This record gives sequence, C-alpha cells and structure tokens, in this order.
Amino acid sequence: MKQIRSTVLILLALSTLACVSNTKKETEQDTVLLNAPSQTYETAYFASGCFWCVEAIFESVNGVQEVVSGYAGGLETNPTYEEVSYGRTTHAEAVRVLYDPKIVTFKTLVKVFFGSHDPTTRNSQGPDKGAHYRSIAFYGNQAEMKIINDHIARLEKEKVYPTPIVTEVRPYINFYVAEGYHQDFEKNNPDNPYIKNISVPRLKQFQEKFPELLKKEKH
Repeated sequence: MKQIRSTVLILLALSTLACVSNTKKETEQDTVLLNAPSQTYETAYFASGCFWCVEAIFESVNGVQEVVSGYAGGLETNPTYEEVSYGRTTHAEAVRVLYDPKIVTFKTLVKVFFGSHDPTTRNSQGPDKGAHYRSIAFYGNQAEMKIINDHIARLEKEKVYPTPIVTEVRPYINFYVAEGYHQDFEKNNPDNPYIKNISVPRLKQFQEKFPELLKKEKH
C-alpha cells in the first residue's frame, strides 16, 4: 500500500511539470482571435515543443510584433487543445510569429528557432512527450525553404549536435489559433509550476545565448 501511494505522489508531481492546462474551458470572449497579419508585417510559423515556451521566446526577439499560440502541421480542421494534447490529431503545438522584416529577417528567426530547442529529439521536447511536441519549421516559399535547409546543413556540418537533426521542414498550409487562455500564458501565469520550472529556464537560456537578438528593456 505504501509503495502504491508513493507511486501516485510521484505521478502527480510529474503531471505539474507538463505543458498541460487544466484551465476552465475558454469563454466566448477568449476565442476572439488576436490581430491578423497585416501588410506591414510578415509571418513565420514554427513548432518546437510546448507553445507556452515557444511564444515567450519569440516574443523576446527584437522586431517581433506579436506571437500567437496555435496548432499546425496536421490534417484536421479547427482542432481543440484537448484533441491535440491527447494525441487525437496530427497537429503540433505551434506559433505564428508576426515580425517586421526591416528589423528582423526570416533567416534570424530560423536561427532563433534552432537555437532555442533541441531539434534532435523526435516527438518530444524536454519533459513533454508526444507527436504534438515535434519540431517543425514551416516555409511559405522556396526562398524560406532554402534558408531552413541551409541552416540545418550548416549545423550538421559543424557537428553542433551529437545526433542527427529530426526537424520536419514543411510548407505552411494552415494555422489554427489556440484557445484564448493559452495566449501569453507564461506572462499571465507566472506561478504555474511548469512555467517556473520549465518555461522560464528555457527562456533565460535562450536570452543568455543570444543577447544581441533581444528587445531593449523600456525604462
């Protein structure tokens, strides 16, 4: 009995450090989608694990106007968080990055993408496991595809990682915005155990690695 109780406690502890939200179902107001792409900015799409983490990382990059969490890379239309997080779709948690090309280039965003996660782990990132956490770099045209593939080739040539890169390089087709409560999740939920123990350390590691790419602090 004591052994069973210990096992249950361990499982409960681990569950608090997963990119899974028990937040109430979003309200109608939550589902109002965030600003759509405009003619002033360009968009890029990436998937590299829990979108709470990925959103915060790209939000910190100078030239990035807005980052939206959502789902991409799958076949199903209008997927929900519950469906994606329980592996009931072929989508991955992803982000849409709205950026000013006069300040930051797509090439730099690709650098941010590969420099902020482990592209060699298949269907997982950190403590999060499952195909919905897989690594995907989406491209909107042939030029963007070449930038991604050239970056991968350089990383492999320089042997940056001890194992092969498994990132999927795919054409962008559809992006479905996640429920309202997922947007700016790290900023709005600083005391969440996953945010404190996984997201924030991952963000700080990126910031220390690429200080020259960060937005300047406002005083």
